[in-house]
Formats: sequence, C-alpha cells, structure tokens
Amino acid sequence: MSSPGPSAAPSPGGSAPYGRPLSLSCRRARRLGRALCSTATLAALAVAGGLAVPAAALAGGAVERVARSGELVLVGPADAPPLLSGGNEGQPQGYAVLLGERIAAELARAVGRPVRLRLVMEPDLAATAARVTAGTADLACGIPFSWEADMTADFSMPIGVSGLRLLAPAGRFDGNPAALTGRPIGVVRSTLAETELQGMQPEARLVPFANLSEALDALEANRVEGVIGDTKVLAALARARGLKDLALVPDQPFESYGVACLLPENDSAFRNLVDLAIARLLQGYVDGRPEDVAAVDRWLAPGTGPGAAHEQVDEIFQGLLLGREAIRPLPAADGDQQPEPGS
Repeated sequence: MSSPGPSAAPSPGGSAPYGRPLSLSCRRARRLGRALCSTATLAALAVAGGLAVPAAALAGGAVERVARSGELVLVGPADAPPLLSGGNEGQPQGYAVLLGERIAAELARAVGRPVRLRLVMEPDLAATAARVTAGTADLACGIPFSWEADMTADFSMPIGVSGLRLLAPAGRFDGNPAALTGRPIGVVRSTLAETELQGMQPEARLVPFANLSEALDALEANRVEGVIGDTKVLAALARARGLKDLALVPDQPFESYGVACLLPENDSAFRNLVDLAIARLLQGYVDGRPEDVAAVDRWLAPGTGPGAAHEQVDEIFQGLLLGREAIRPLPAADGDQQPEPGS
C-alpha cells in the first residue's frame, strides 16, 4: 500500500535553511581539496544548500533517479510510532516522515528541481529492507545497524538511539534472561531482537512475527508471555492501544544501539546528501532552532517542552554529531569573504 505522501519539498530556488547558497571561489574550494580548483571543475559545480557538490558526483544511483522522477521513495511499516504511523485520514506521520521531508528538500537543492516524498507502507520489516536493496525504495529510516544488513545495503549517520527491552504484564518478568527459559516470547523476525533473544537465552521459546504490531496482538491474546523489541516503538504502541498494567524491563535495555536510515549500497552521492540533511536537523535541534526543536519534540519528546525528555534528546543528538563538522549559518559576505569556521 502506498500513500501520495506529504507535499513536495521546497524548490531549490527558496532560501537555504542554514545561510545563503555559496559560489565557491578557488580559494574556498581549496578547503575541499586542491583538485577542485581547475576551471573546468569549478564550472561543473552544483550548489546544494550552501555546500558545493561536483555535478558529476550526483550522476547515477538514487540521486539521478530522483532528478528524473522528482520523487523520493521512503518505505516503512504503517504501525511503528514514533517512527511511522497512520495519522489523520490515514496519512502517514512520524519521525521518519520528518527525516524524509528534510532529505527530499536536500535533494531538491542538489538536483535543481522540486522533490516530492512518497511513502510506501510495508508491514513486514524484512521486506522493508529488501525493497531498499532491490531499488524499489530509496530509503527506510529507523533501522538498527547490523553486519548482515550492511553486506547488501548501506547506513546513514545515526538519527537517534534506542534499545531492546521486554514488554509484558507488570510483575511477570524482572528483566533477568534466566526467567525467559521455556517461555513463549514474541520478536520480529530477522531483527536485532531475534538475534539478541537467541544469544542471551537460547532456551526461550522464540515466536517470530512480521512486525511489532502483530506481536502485541499476540500478547493481548495471551499467545505469547512477552515481546522483545525497540523500547520507543513498544512504548508508543502500548500507549496508542491504551494497554495498561504492562511494564518494560529491565530498567537498562538488554542492548542499546543507534538507529539510522537504510540506503542502497555503494551510492555515496546519495548517502552524502542524506547525511547532510540529517546533520542539519540534529544541529538545528542542538542549536535551539525553533522549527527543528518543535518538529523533533513532536515525535521524540511529545508534549514535554523544556524538560527531561527534551534534554535527553538534546544530549543524544550532541553525541551523534561529535564525528561531524558543525553546520553554522553563514554571515553576509562581499566578494570572497571567508565563511566562519565550521560553515
């Protein structure tokens, strides 16, 4: 099932969210490497949101497909809040949609035309990854890194942090893996949760499902005694269903991990633009940019405003950005005035 998706991303003619677009001089280009300073190379440069990208680097792969179609295809499950869920009138919404819209806008600046985000709902998480590797979707966001998946696809920079915990009726389990021996425990097949359960308690009765929503159906029907999965998605699903007397254990996750967007393998031009869009959003949140704070808090710290949840997201984003150059607004410049460090 597919959705027409949100409105088209802003036209590249609009204002860049982090300063004006730059025309690279040879002196500025030397910051990116002396090889960029030939006249022929500079003539071929395309401008992407204030950062120069060689036009040749945009050829082929997902960027070229997007340039032809004007469409970016995001795939994911329809019932996995806060990443993706059906909103008003079934329109998908969530943190993954926010990321998809920002990535579409980054691509629009790079390819020189509006780019529309199209959402394809795929209830089976294993099939979600398969769509990306097969090229029928451009990306899926909210995927934990795994070495197996990395053999056939690539991962963006992280978009957040989560962990694996067990959802079950309060008091049934204390989070000790020994208590899972012989107990039917639901997991989503071909995920980190399945691997983790097999590793920490091979004597548990593993019951696989296509997605966490199906696993919770089984928990409500007493066909499994608990469900192991992503803490944030399990908590959001339980709230949305109005489920009470359930508890997430242990206090600290069985395993913590970063989540990212799954991308086609060996497509560095696309991955670079995806990472740039993610970094812009995370940096804007850390810097207190109102539109970025409001957009992220809606999904990751809903209804809190300033407080513990917001501060936790801020701290996580700061950590995720440690390995990236800060993206700062550029001052007005005349001639060849140099940008501030980190621009």
